[in-house]
Amino acid sequence: MSFFDQAKDKIQEFAGKNPDKVGEGIDKAADFADEKTGGKHSDQIQSGADKLKERFGGDQPGEQPPQ
Repeated sequence: MSFFDQAKDKIQEFAGKNPDKVGEGIDKAADFADEKTGGKHSDQIQSGADKLKERFGGDQPGEQPPQ
């Protein structure tokens, strides 16, 4: 098994056991991207974040974490 296959397996295992942390990471990445684009692509960024959450777990799509 290659290094990348092993890393992928570890990431999937982590995501399955820690959906809350995955959701937080997705939200942080989306916030960062939104800030860097000056809010010009907020809808697309949020849509992408929601799809990632559906795929990998985390908070409910569209739900913002507490600030």
